Order: sequence, then C-alpha cells, then structure tokens
Amino acid sequence: MAEFNLQTQLAKQKRWDAIFVNTTKAAALFVLLSLGAILLSLIIGAWPSMQAFGLDFYTSNNWDPVANEYGALAPIYGTLVTSVMALVIAVPVSFGIAIFLTELCPAFLKKPLGIAIELLAGIPSIIYGMWGLFVFAPFFGNHIQPWLTENLGGLPIIGKLFVGAPMGIGLFTASLVLAIMIIPFIAATMRDVFSVVPALLKESAYGMGATTWEVMFKIVLPYTKAGVVGGIILGLGRALGETMAVTFLIGNTFNINPSMFASGVSITSALANEFAEASDPLHLSALLHLGLILFMITFIVLSLSRLLLRGMDKRAGQ
Repeated sequence: MAEFNLQTQLAKQKRWDAIFVNTTKAAALFVLLSLGAILLSLIIGAWPSMQAFGLDFYTSNNWDPVANEYGALAPIYGTLVTSVMALVIAVPVSFGIAIFLTELCPAFLKKPLGIAIELLAGIPSIIYGMWGLFVFAPFFGNHIQPWLTENLGGLPIIGKLFVGAPMGIGLFTASLVLAIMIIPFIAATMRDVFSVVPALLKESAYGMGATTWEVMFKIVLPYTKAGVVGGIILGLGRALGETMAVTFLIGNTFNINPSMFASGVSITSALANEFAEASDPLHLSALLHLGLILFMITFIVLSLSRLLLRGMDKRAGQ
C-alpha cells in the first residue's frame, strides 16, 4: 500500500513538473512570437516608405508632409544625441549614488534614500516634461544658457556646442531631463548589485590598506560588471524610448545642428506629434518606418551590450 502511494505521488509530481516546464516554454515562446509580430507589423507598415525613398530615407534631412517628402536623418540624430548625452550625465551620478548608499551612507539614511530613488522612478514621464517645460527651461534659458554661451561659445572646436538663442528648450534641456529620469533606474540597479558583493572580499581589501575608491574599482566593479552594464543598458533603453518628456522639451524641429542649445526632433517626439494627424498613407508609412528604425537601434544597442559583456568575461578569464 505504501509503495502504491509512493508511485502515485511520483506520477503526480512528474505531471506537475511537465506542466511547469511546458508553461515556462510557452511563456518564452510567447515573448519571441510577440517580438516577431511587432517587427513584422512594422516592416509591413514601413514597406511603402521603403519602396518610395529607399536608402535616401536614412540620409535625407527633408521632412515635408505637404510635398510627401520624408527623411529620417534629423530624428535619428536627435534620438542618438539626447540618449548619449543623458547617459553621459546619468551614469557618473548614478554611480556616486550607489557608492554612497552601499559604502558611505549612515544606516538610518539608507532606507529613506533608497525609497526616494525608487519613487523618482515611478513618476510619470509627462510630469517630468511639464516640470522641464514650465520650471527648468525658463530658468535655464534666463540664467544658465546665457552664461555658458558668453564664456564657452568663443572657444575653438567645443564653442559650437554652446551657441544659440537662449530659448531654454532644445537638445541639452531634453537630455538633462532624460538623465534625471533614468538616474533612478541605473542607481537602483547599481545599488542592488553592489550590495550582493561578499563582505569578505571588501573587508580583505580594506584590511590590506585599500581606499574606498580602490575597493569600488578593483573589487566591486569587476565582481558586478554584468549587473552594472545591465543597469546602464536599462537606462539607455528608457532614454531611447522616452516620448512625452522629450516632446515637451526638444523643440520639435527637423534640423541638425551641432549646438546643444539648438532645437531638434527625436523619433519618439515625431511619432507623438504627427501620428494622429497622418492622413496620407505615405506619411503614415514614413512614421512607421521611423518606429522600425527605433526598434533596430534598440536591438543593436542590446546586441552590442551582450558582445561587450562577453568580451569582458573573456578578458577576466585570461
């Protein structure tokens, strides 16, 4: 009787294991099918634009819905510039926050500051956009931008980055607000991965006379490099796909200007501004083509991050 009950229990456990395995496989397959369906729908929607403009769509700066002439160079430029600038601002700040919370922060402040960072991540993007447009942009245009233009605009080479009318809105303002938006994601990820480093490793380094800076760069970062890169890529993905805050602040003009203070356009802001009003099929197809480009940019960024991690792992093995 006991042997029969054991066999019944084992058979029941095998059935539940089979259900669990098949459910997880179905979930993974669903993700792949969803990704493929999105890509296929974008290709089908963008096909008329591909046929009409070919490779010129990627090299032209002309965007004229009246004449049915479209080029994606300005939105691509605006998307890449704002995302890269946001990352350049956000990564050092996030790294400093994570170091402070894990190594230097008093115990009674760790939890409140951690909660505050997580709350920043939950603020809707439109709130950031409204704050940037009505509070930060006027202050920046009236006080900071004129000073930067006066003191840095005359410098060789880099001076071109700091010229332009003090409007407050533009590529730099959009990038700065994007950086504020992605700092909570990157900082929270770095804090979590830094906190899992074995205390024995850090205490051994401190015991040998290492400073906090040396411990972070020689012990903590090598141990957590995958998580750190993952957090940075998470922030970059958020910056690439952000819509409302960028739409409020970038200026929404289809031009390419080396100045950080100039207005511009990103792929997401172009979609937000024109998708609802695109009555012409070619116009709609051009917008879907922009969406396909953004999809491919995100895919390339993620692929490069995986290659970077693989190369880091190989070097660590050597």
